[in-house]
Amino acid sequence: MNEDERRIRDHLMIVDALLRAVDRRDEVFQMIEDSEDVDEARRRVGQLLGVGELGTRAVLDMQVRRFTREHRRRLASEAEELRSKLPDGR
Repeated sequence: MNEDERRIRDHLMIVDALLRAVDRRDEVFQMIEDSEDVDEARRRVGQLLGVGELGTRAVLDMQVRRFTREHRRRLASEAEELRSKLPDGR
């Protein structure tokens, strides 16, 4: 895998994590609220969404105002565009 493909895959991993968080916002917010500290929130949200450290950090760093339908559409469009740049489309 070349550097461009790795960069695209990393970015796609983040975008996919954000999409999952937006789609499951109530559960994500509840996990965060129920967590004792940031480390526990990170672990619990990552498990909930099935994403790694990079994706989990992006979710926890996302501003609440980005949990809108409009932003979800933008994320979905961005994910589609990134996938189109990959040889296997995934």
